[in-house]
Amino acid sequence: MAAFPLPARTSSMPTLSSPAQAPSRDGGMSLVNLAARQRMLSQRMVLQTVLAARGSDLHLKAARSSLTLFTDSQARLVDTPRHLDTASGEIIRKAYHGPQGVGATIEAFAQQVGTALDLAERQSPRVEDALARLVETTDGVLDALNTATTAFDQVSKAQSEALMKELAGIVASIQTVAREAKVVSFNAQVMAARAGQHGREFAVVANVLSGITNEIDGLSLQAVSLAGRSRSAA
Repeated sequence: MAAFPLPARTSSMPTLSSPAQAPSRDGGMSLVNLAARQRMLSQRMVLQTVLAARGSDLHLKAARSSLTLFTDSQARLVDTPRHLDTASGEIIRKAYHGPQGVGATIEAFAQQVGTALDLAERQSPRVEDALARLVETTDGVLDALNTATTAFDQVSKAQSEALMKELAGIVASIQTVAREAKVVSFNAQVMAARAGQHGREFAVVANVLSGITNEIDGLSLQAVSLAGRSRSAA
């Protein structure tokens, strides 16, 4: 592979991403999106590191910022099995630490980036070899990060399915209660009619109960529709 030219260090080169433009922290990002973002960060770090080795102080700082974000996010992702149910946790553990797990590949990549940045900062002649090795790992680390993202996507879909089933069960229970309330309301209206003058107040209560059950029916239908749209979107 051709060596990367190393001109005198300068900070006037056009920036790919200055520290002020570094990506925001994880915040409320979903695990699937967080895993997918790692792919983008990996490619950003490679390019930033190459430019840093060519003498850009701004890209050196940006690359270190991206590396910090990458390693922090990776630590969170690897730690997620502790916060998942057994089956979901096993999917993530297998993806990272199983016989063909990708955790070691991703960790080695982050270490390579850190080493290359250290050499670039010291303007070491060994930075060329470090860059060559780093660029050669690009395809492998992308495959590894894709594998991890797929695992998180699988877990997300399984959780969504479980949530939809739970919601369907709750809606079914509500509908059962509503049907029973309708029967009670109907019987109450019949009894109020038989009671004549003395049953007028009772009839008012029965009518209110009937209105409530109709509202429950409407809300149940909305919940079923929402669950259907959510499942289709997933």
